[in-house]
Amino acid sequence: MGEMKNDGMMWALVKEKPEEGLWMKRVPVPEVGPNDVKIKIHKTAICGTDVHIYQWNDWAQHTIPIGLTAGHEYVGEVAEVGPGVQGFKPGDLVSGEGHITCGKCRNCLEGHKENCKDAKGVGVNRSGAFAEYLVIPSSNVWPCNPNIPEEMYAIFDPFGNATHTALSYDMLGEDVLIAGAGPIGCMAAAIAKFSGARHVVVTDLNPYRLELAEKLGATRTVNLKEETLPEVMKAIGMTEGFDVGLEMSGSQAGLHDMIHNMKHGGNIALLGLQRADAKVDLETVIFNGLNLRGIYGRKVWDTWYKMSTMLQAGLDISPIITHHFDIKDYEKGFEAMISGMSGKVILDWAHVND
Repeated sequence: MGEMKNDGMMWALVKEKPEEGLWMKRVPVPEVGPNDVKIKIHKTAICGTDVHIYQWNDWAQHTIPIGLTAGHEYVGEVAEVGPGVQGFKPGDLVSGEGHITCGKCRNCLEGHKENCKDAKGVGVNRSGAFAEYLVIPSSNVWPCNPNIPEEMYAIFDPFGNATHTALSYDMLGEDVLIAGAGPIGCMAAAIAKFSGARHVVVTDLNPYRLELAEKLGATRTVNLKEETLPEVMKAIGMTEGFDVGLEMSGSQAGLHDMIHNMKHGGNIALLGLQRADAKVDLETVIFNGLNLRGIYGRKVWDTWYKMSTMLQAGLDISPIITHHFDIKDYEKGFEAMISGMSGKVILDWAHVND
């Protein structure tokens, strides 16, 4: 790929055709507006959303414009700042919040940016981070602490999903059920344990990912092909059902199972995306007085502060990063994600022009 050419172009992973795959091609370097920051990307991570875009599933076909640069999990350094930007300078290590909010709706004005009704997603509705450079508003840029390993910042977006979900209810001394041992479910298990939960039970059908959940702090993992939750509760001495449920699988069966194994008055946070026609047993929700809360994105910036300070306080989620590839081998990274035999996959951009 040779030296960086000064032709105003850069390498990016683009959804060039309406079919499976992403394509490495030259695209224009994005321009910097008055309040924008241009970030030179160091490392990116692959999200489940990126896999959907890669595989071109039903959601992607209805959402992703052809020609879009994908990606929204990254760390890099400031390359340039717009004339109106304060607090950032070239060379600063940064990551960023991938939901670009409108700043004008009621929720934005009240400081609840996670509920902005007009949010646009980096790498979904606008150019993403799988590129040499990304431009975002300075209000979306997060300064990185040099004492935290750089690659951890590449996964602050999904770590933030896990943190927002796990910290939506009190965990101290509680029995926690996590449905889905994908990377976000595994990180949520680590946070629940770190936050003082008693039992952290993680369910899935994938033995590799259940093993990963165990490494990250699950006190008990359950392969639902082999055991039922009532059996597990009995085995670990629980008598009344789970206090807190975190639904990370997006599976209708997972949510159904959770609703039927909560204590009366239990709290459920829903992050996994259910199908539009998913059936929910509302009779049990009502009779058992359950609280269900939908979770989207991260709180800005509450969640980001909590992530940084938990890591500084000794939370270790490093085992969730299982694979590293050079960006030129991005297809291997996607293969690892699609196989289900991975945690987070990091793609390194350092040698894209070699």
